[in-house]
Formats: sequence, C-alpha cells, structure tokens
Amino acid sequence: MVGPPGTGKSMLAKRLPTIMPDMSEDEAIETTKIHSIAGLLDPKKSFLVTRPFRAPHHTISDAGLLGGGSNPGPGEISLSNNGVLFLDELPEFRRSTLEVLRQPLEDGEVTITRAAGSLSFPAKCVLVAALNPCPCGFFGDSKRDCRCNPRQVENYRQRISGPLLDRIDLHVEVPLVAYKELASSASGEKSERIRERVIAAREIQARRLQGSEGFLTNAAMPSRQVRAHCQLDQESSNLLEQAMETLNFSARAHDRILKVARTLADLAGEENIGSSQIMEAIQYRTLDRRLAF
Repeated sequence: MVGPPGTGKSMLAKRLPTIMPDMSEDEAIETTKIHSIAGLLDPKKSFLVTRPFRAPHHTISDAGLLGGGSNPGPGEISLSNNGVLFLDELPEFRRSTLEVLRQPLEDGEVTITRAAGSLSFPAKCVLVAALNPCPCGFFGDSKRDCRCNPRQVENYRQRISGPLLDRIDLHVEVPLVAYKELASSASGEKSERIRERVIAAREIQARRLQGSEGFLTNAAMPSRQVRAHCQLDQESSNLLEQAMETLNFSARAHDRILKVARTLADLAGEENIGSSQIMEAIQYRTLDRRLAF
C-alpha cells in the first residue's frame, strides 16, 4: 500500500485478518507449534485459533525476521505463518533484511543451517507492506507540496529491489480521505460481509483444485496449474500481451497477474476470466511501472 502519512494504511493491514477464513484444524495446530517453540504461547490459551498478525519494527535484524540464533528458532515470517506479516515503512528496513524474504515468500518455508544441522520452519504468510511515496510523504499529493527532489524520490523507492516487488501481487494506492467522508455518519461495508465473499471464493478455488498436491488456493498454484485454470479469451490475451510488451513485466509478474485475475473472477462468481479482470490485475502492478520515474 502506497500513500501519504495518515491515510489508514496500517489500519487496513490490521483489519485484514478479520476478512480471512478461520484456520483449519491442521493450520491451527501448525501455528500453535511454531508459537510454542518460540515461547510465545499464552498459558491461558494453549491452542491458537485466530490467524496471527505480526508487525516487526524496521530495525529488526535478519535473524529476527527470518529466524536463527545460536539455538535456532522461528523468525517473524514463521510466527506469521497462516496469518499476516505486516512491514510498515517498508523502505526503512535494511535492504539486506528485505532480500532474505525473497526465497521464503516463494517457497513458503525457511531453512536455517548451522554446524549441528538444519531446521525448517513453515512461512506461508500473507505479506502486507506500507510505504510513503517519497521521504516527506507527499509526492503526487494534490493538496500538499512535496519537498523532495526527483533524485531523493528515486533513491527512496530503490531501497526496495525489483525482485522483491515482483513477488508482491497487489500494489495499491491509498490516497488521503476527503473531510466529507471522514465526517460522514455513513458506515462502510462490514468485515463480516467481505469475509463471506472471501470464504465463497476460497470454496470455489478448493473445488477447482481438488486433488492437487498441497495447494487449494490460486496464490499457491504452480505454473502448470496456472496454465490449466487461467485460460484467456482472445481479447484478454491481447490485453495481457500488450501490457507485457509495453510495461516490460517479468515472467513471474505474468503468472501473478493471471492468478490475481482468476481470484477477481472467483470473487465475482464468474467461471471465466474476462478482460475487466485482466485490466484490473494489470493495474495492481503500479510500482513495477514507476520505478524508473
């Protein structure tokens, strides 16, 4: 999520677990084991039933984020397994610390090797990150002037590597909220209703991927399954081809666009991916298009 300070990026991230389906029994057991190993279980709650939400500070070390130590234990990415790992002020994290996330995000697992042997911890989490558009926070703001020069803005965004951005499916702009909306007594859509749509979409995916080994969601599909379940009509295929050539998306971004489009179709209850879903999925690659300014 990209936007000026105070637009609600952190609040949105904290609400994300409220729209996610309940953990299955296997997920709850796995999550409880990890927290038990780390010594984080509440004696009064020996079994975790809610999805974890972890938000480490940007000063965290590589070992703290990934796991390790003299007696290797799970890091934040494993403690958020089956839940949400939130990285606020993403460019403020050390670049080397962010880079260690790349492979675990791809594999869903962290392996820590020491002289005495190797330990593996699960790391199947939803990574959510928030950042300001520039050091002062107001680049592109229509109401407040940005004090940063182009070089400062470029250097700020280049703290996040292209390969890491490539692994993030949705790049969402979060603009300032108008006063009328803040002062309005009208309430937005409740999490319960959104959660119902998410659960319905998950059920569609589970039925489609029934019999597959180890994955029941669109996000977990390998390339072979993407080709099988993300077929496009001619119009949608032409749109994606044009975007790939014009915007220089990577092969990984290509597959992730298809997965997002497939999920958008599932949320809408549509059997086939249409051009509107492809166009929306392409729009979620905002940072891929703006790295060069």
